[in-house]
Amino acid sequence: QVQLVESGGGLVQAGGSLRLSCAASGRTFSIYTMGWFRQAPGKEREFVAAISSSGDLIIYLDSVKGRFTISRDNRKNTVYLQMNSLKPDDTAVYYCARRRTGWGTMASTNFDSWGQGTQVTVSS
Repeated sequence: QVQLVESGGGLVQAGGSLRLSCAASGRTFSIYTMGWFRQAPGKEREFVAAISSSGDLIIYLDSVKGRFTISRDNRKNTVYLQMNSLKPDDTAVYYCARRRTGWGTMASTNFDSWGQGTQVTVSS
């Protein structure tokens, strides 16, 4: 079972930026689609962004398009989420996850490994 460890969360003012990282254990990182999800207090976990194994396919939640950028470095077994122009509504625990196989719908049930999460708080 792969281990995913997120880092980079914190407290930032509205309009600020944060860069989240997710380091994966194991030797098969490069063959999996990786995603970021978030969960705000009292709300369901929602999909934020995903990147295919080679990085040629990327998809975003509509509300973060143009502000967030997902990327990966397969040599470092790491996926990133650059978050710019942050808003208070972006406040949540952010999780990285590994998709079971291939590329397709980004429901959370299609992801089989999850990190412990990192808190992002955006103040107004």
